[in-house]
Amino acid sequence: MDEGTGGPVEQVGPISALVPAVARAHRTLAGQLLREVGLYPGQELLLMRLWAAEPRTPGELARELGVEPPTAVKAVARLEAAGFVTRERSTDDRRVVLVSLTAAGRALREPVERIWAELERRTVGDLGADDRRRLTELLSAVARNVGDVGPDPVGP
Repeated sequence: MDEGTGGPVEQVGPISALVPAVARAHRTLAGQLLREVGLYPGQELLLMRLWAAEPRTPGELARELGVEPPTAVKAVARLEAAGFVTRERSTDDRRVVLVSLTAAGRALREPVERIWAELERRTVGDLGADDRRRLTELLSAVARNVGDVGPDPVGP
């Protein structure tokens, strides 16, 4: 590249550089906190969907989480291996697999809610209520601008 024109990194705006850095740091912190209860980032989102309503098919979970079905199936398999969910065939249609929580999966609800509250507290730090509201508005606008508002992580 010519002297003075700058390379691709220099051409990236500060917001475009900050967004992935913040996302990476947030995911790392979430991972550290979730590890305390034996989960990896993203697994709690699947559990939240089951806490809202169960049983669910892997396809339903994939749609609601905005991931590909194989990704949801893999996450369910890992949660099953950890003892947090079970998979069984529907009695109405043997082709359909239903995912349900185990007692251990249900017991994670309160600790995960505490972890998410701590993650939120650490994420916003000492921002005041007005700044938090404005940050929420701005991040929502950014998500719309890039074309992916994504699933509501805590909604049904």
